[in-house]
Amino acid sequence: MIAPLQEDKKIKALRTMIDDAERIVAIVHMSPDGDAIGSATAFQSVMTKIGKDVRIVIPDMMLSSLRALPGAKEAIDATRYPDFAHQLINDADMIMCLDFNELSRIGKLGDVVAASSAKKALIDHHLHPSDFADVCISRPEMSSTCYLLFKVLCALEMFDYIEKPAAESLLTGMMTDTGNFSYNAADPDIYIVVAELLKKGADKEKIYRRQFETHSLNCMRLNSYAILNKMEVWEDMGAALITLTRDELNNFHYVKGDTEGLVNRPLAIPGVVYSAFLREEDGYVKVSMRSLGKFPVNELCHNHFGGGGHLNAAGGEFEGTMEEAVALFRSLLQTNKDLYLSNK
Repeated sequence: MIAPLQEDKKIKALRTMIDDAERIVAIVHMSPDGDAIGSATAFQSVMTKIGKDVRIVIPDMMLSSLRALPGAKEAIDATRYPDFAHQLINDADMIMCLDFNELSRIGKLGDVVAASSAKKALIDHHLHPSDFADVCISRPEMSSTCYLLFKVLCALEMFDYIEKPAAESLLTGMMTDTGNFSYNAADPDIYIVVAELLKKGADKEKIYRRQFETHSLNCMRLNSYAILNKMEVWEDMGAALITLTRDELNNFHYVKGDTEGLVNRPLAIPGVVYSAFLREEDGYVKVSMRSLGKFPVNELCHNHFGGGGHLNAAGGEFEGTMEEAVALFRSLLQTNKDLYLSNK
């Protein structure tokens, strides 16, 4: 039996909010990943079953591997259709915020959502949610928003409305946010939920192939180049770093998603407990970090790269050049040496 949420007052308030709404907009964070798109499409699927009109608005482009999820292709990309996205938000009776903890995580849409008179709900698993939603269900101890959303839907007595499309979306988010259950996945309830989603018709093997084993030729060459030529390992501290400049990305015809999972690769090396990946973008450097055990990459990202995340998986951004970002990383290796050695 799955442990209940024990959020009775919030669930009751959320149910009232849903019942009263005619037009609902679901919004997720920038650079939406499997957990973001999975939770949005699953929510849309279930709400459609009870007669609600739900539109999904995304701040920017999603990974191509996620477009196969039911409803994902119809999501409104605010970078391509800003006026339409703003209109949907302004006309909404309710805004469901999924997989982000503060309005800055949705970029320019943050101001539009803040100005909206619509009721707002938040379902998320990141630390320290800001106080912008009328109903906030935040559970940082849970491995994914999709896992939390499943429990919320059950508490709303909507389990029967979770059919195959929603089940595949939920399972996609749970799988991608745990590296196919390889980290942040010690909670036994996770696997009870997986079993229920399989009973609903979700095809786990198909989802795994689509999200983890489908790569273009350019993607495979880029990742091979990164590991062979751009990976540094500090064996004495159990740390690794991979960097890719904009020119290097362009040389391999990089498209969004081609480096997904690259930051995890050094953790396969015995003794490496901390891995960082720096990818150069226009005017800033995207930072991704992963770790094993109790190494707190979320603290490093929060304190030094304006980001955050979870104990073993976090990210942020560095406003400056790649050279400056690498210099900061190297300095952190020295100032946090005791931390690295204690977790090695």
